[in-house]
Amino acid sequence: MNERYVVNVQAAVVRDGEFLLVRRAEHEEHAPGTLALVGGTVEGLREAEDALERTVSREVREEVGVEVDDLRYLESSTFVAGDDPCVNVVFLARHGEGTARPRDEEEVAAVQWFTADAVVRNEDVPPWTAAAVEHAERERADLGW
Repeated sequence: MNERYVVNVQAAVVRDGEFLLVRRAEHEEHAPGTLALVGGTVEGLREAEDALERTVSREVREEVGVEVDDLRYLESSTFVAGDDPCVNVVFLARHGEGTARPRDEEEVAAVQWFTADAVVRNEDVPPWTAAAVEHAERERADLGW
């Protein structure tokens, strides 16, 4: 089998010990209405260095109007959205500047900052998001952010 994968990137954006989550719009194909990290697919880059980092910075800016700093690779995994196999890459990032707000309500219904403990306890957070935030919280603590 010779499958091609969609590449998705996400950012666990942290500010003052809290993580930025978005509520996915109800019509989204994958995990509608759930709380998620900010992110999207790699696109429009033919020959670019730092393609994943550039994409996650662009997606955060486009979806919630925030700039991010100090991107750190956290983890990668695979999943299937509809019929498409996807590679998902998660970064830890520090909030740079800007006030988080939905910029396109077709994709993002709401934004909110949560502690890692609150993320894990929230019933609207899928297990993969909770696990990524737990990993991000360990890294954040190790980095002294």
